[in-house]
Amino acid sequence: MKKRRWLSKLFSKEKEGATLGSLGVVYNHVYWTIPLKSHVFSPRKYRYLYEHVIRMGIQKSHLVLSRHASYEELKLVHSDKYLKKIWQGELSSADIHRLEIPFSPEIREFAILTVGGTIQAAEWALKTGIAVHIGGGFHHAFPDHGEGFCLLNDMAVATEKLRREQRIEKVMIVDLDVHQGNGTAAIFAGRQDVFTFSLHQMDIYPAQKTKSTLDVGLWAGDGDETYLQALTTYFPRIVDDFQPNLLFYLAGADPFVHDQLGGLKISKAALKKRDELIIFETRKRKIPLVILPGGGYAYDLQDTVDIHFQTIKLARKSTRQWSLLRKKLFPFK
Repeated sequence: MKKRRWLSKLFSKEKEGATLGSLGVVYNHVYWTIPLKSHVFSPRKYRYLYEHVIRMGIQKSHLVLSRHASYEELKLVHSDKYLKKIWQGELSSADIHRLEIPFSPEIREFAILTVGGTIQAAEWALKTGIAVHIGGGFHHAFPDHGEGFCLLNDMAVATEKLRREQRIEKVMIVDLDVHQGNGTAAIFAGRQDVFTFSLHQMDIYPAQKTKSTLDVGLWAGDGDETYLQALTTYFPRIVDDFQPNLLFYLAGADPFVHDQLGGLKISKAALKKRDELIIFETRKRKIPLVILPGGGYAYDLQDTVDIHFQTIKLARKSTRQWSLLRKKLFPFK
């Protein structure tokens, strides 16, 4: 009876939109309008993902339009000097070369919106248990510069904001992009309240890896079995040992066998098993989960979209247990 009364009290506090167990999806139409024609980083994937989510039948109240991160929020991670260069459009040619995408006001707005969107996704997850931001996961951005298509580090800013507001104590970042999350690792180096875990390919960018709390490096051609074995060996143990209050999952599509920038040669079936492991093990432990797509550069863009959308479908599937629980305990609510 005590448990039932507690659940009744919890459900009674739900508000329109962010209800317990509901999947929130953060997006913005700006994401697929940035001028990057013929670039390996195709913003069109964001449009296709959004269209798939709409066809999936998600409630309108569960769709969240991303907001701009404020200058003060960005300063929680990024240096004032770097931010002023971005605001004033004064990135040097060396800065832009390291960023690997042409800088423009549109790219600046895109980056600021993705940071705001990841903050919103984290806030939703803390209320309901799970959220997806279809535009997040820019893990190569450092405090004082951008790299590898990443101008600003959305996960780091969201983490620092929620930590300083005392809404969370410990955060885990599970980075399963094919490239090591060097920017995120550098930002949180030596921290006891943030655990960074990166499972990545060793023999590609970044050439110099920045030490994460735990790095697991694989090599070109390692394939499904080695990949899944590494994940099942480490993930359940570290999440149980660290016991985070919030977990960011960077569900990169670029370990895929036909990716242009990666060489791990992981099948779609294995990537689905990867997602199932992270999502369901995290949900089972009642840890709020934020899912970010990160990279994905398949020769056929549809493959990248399929992999990202599979992740979202699994996230939605994981919410059904809450829906069934509500109906069982409160059939007339």
